[in-house]
Amino acid sequence: MNNEVCRLTGAQFPLFAFSHCRDVVVAVSRAGGFGVLGGSSFTPEALEVELQWIDDHVEGKPYGVDILIPENQAFGADVSVAQLVAQIPQAHRHFVLKLLAGCDIQGKLGDDVLASWRPTTLPDVGEALLDVAFRHPIKLIANALGIAPPSMIARARRNGVPVAALVGAKEHAIRQVNAGVDIIVAQGSEAGGHCGEVSTLVLVPEVIRAVRAVRNVPVLAAGGIMTGDQMAACIALGAQGAWTGSVWLATTESETSATFREKMIEATSRDTVRSRARTGKPARQLRSAWHDAWESKGSPSVLPLPLMPMLSQPALAQVDKAADAGNAKARELVTYFVGQGVGLIDGIRSARSVVQDFKEEFAQAVGVLVQTTEE
Repeated sequence: MNNEVCRLTGAQFPLFAFSHCRDVVVAVSRAGGFGVLGGSSFTPEALEVELQWIDDHVEGKPYGVDILIPENQAFGADVSVAQLVAQIPQAHRHFVLKLLAGCDIQGKLGDDVLASWRPTTLPDVGEALLDVAFRHPIKLIANALGIAPPSMIARARRNGVPVAALVGAKEHAIRQVNAGVDIIVAQGSEAGGHCGEVSTLVLVPEVIRAVRAVRNVPVLAAGGIMTGDQMAACIALGAQGAWTGSVWLATTESETSATFREKMIEATSRDTVRSRARTGKPARQLRSAWHDAWESKGSPSVLPLPLMPMLSQPALAQVDKAADAGNAKARELVTYFVGQGVGLIDGIRSARSVVQDFKEEFAQAVGVLVQTTEE
């Protein structure tokens, strides 16, 4: 395809695949799509290892990195991990430990365990992750949860790398364009992970109109996109490509647990929930007993970012391990970020085959559109 997004990023087919798994990133880029590694899943040291591996295996194909540097957090850059751990109330720890014990899991949530999940969303860590990212031949840098930091935009300019920003409302898109980003990702409420409240079908044209009035910035559609015909529909709306995430969770290469993959296949599009009970900010996930517990009477209030993930991540990692080992009670707690498109997942495929299916379905959908316009 030949549009501005493809010219900016070098993408052959503008199917952008966000994943925390390097194998997915490489497989998608090598198949003609554009893999984007979720860099905030890693420490700076670990990200260096991941990106070097991608460089060694991607065969020169373009790929990008997403570094999450939230615009608003409860704590500043100068706070220590020990100080953050001290802010996690004992009542919250006891609540989670009791929840785990009810599933026959001898949970561990001591200070040492919580400290081992050092938040990578703090500004100083984000800058260190940017240091790593720009040492590699990335073709895109992306940010979410607020305006892309000025340092990200400035450093991207110096390195000739376009900046993408995820938004969930048209006013956010206008702010991002005025800040200087090169690509807007309009992410509807159907999306997995952090998302807004407006559906993709409404948000994409709304953002395109709003952005066009300010500056000519290409828009990618995101949220619930699991097939090539959905991608074609978004192109018909005016988007220049698709930003996807959930569809890659159901691939042989993905980082998800075996139990979660099973639950994805079983799930319907109504089985997700937009909840703060994992990160402290609204994020769409597969609903489980974890969310029921946090919504129950007598549960403690959800903690803000970054405290909530410091508590939830180690607990849910223990849940995944127990469930994969055959603990049926733990299985009820298993959850992960996933969008409403989960209802379209009916099996596990390779990432390469997903890209190929997208291309074929896209071509078929475009053909149908052309036929309907012929006299």
